[in-house]
Amino acid sequence: MNKRNLEILVGLFVLLGAAALLFLALKAANLTSFGTGGDTYTVQARFDNIGGLKARAPVRSAGVAVGRVTRITLDSETFQGLVTMEIDNGVRFPRDSTAKILTAGLLGDQYIGIDPGGDEQNLGAGDTLGRTQSAVVLENLIGQFLFNRAAEGSGD
Repeated sequence: MNKRNLEILVGLFVLLGAAALLFLALKAANLTSFGTGGDTYTVQARFDNIGGLKARAPVRSAGVAVGRVTRITLDSETFQGLVTMEIDNGVRFPRDSTAKILTAGLLGDQYIGIDPGGDEQNLGAGDTLGRTQSAVVLENLIGQFLFNRAAEGSGD
């Protein structure tokens, strides 16, 4: 009987460990919220370069998560990245708000940051943010720096 109780406790411990690993895997994959958590409205933004932005990336304003990226496609007319986002219904941004692709930390995941504007009218479902700032690509910055250094060196 004592051996059976020990086996049950070990089995419960293994199940608890498996549940913890599943939680960590979902957290790392940014999938901890299975649903949207409430009503949302859809907003789009066009970027010249989306960098490493991925679907399900957070949308934040003032550091607070207010939505998620749902889809990223290429606009066949402008050849820009078209990012579709779902924003929580309780959060309304003015029409002249700015969307930026930002990075969490030096080498962290990328997310959309929305800076609210001052317009009296708010964004509605299906609207497109007109003011955007593309992702900063580290390789491009290094290339520009090296090009500028080479240009300075050849002028001597």
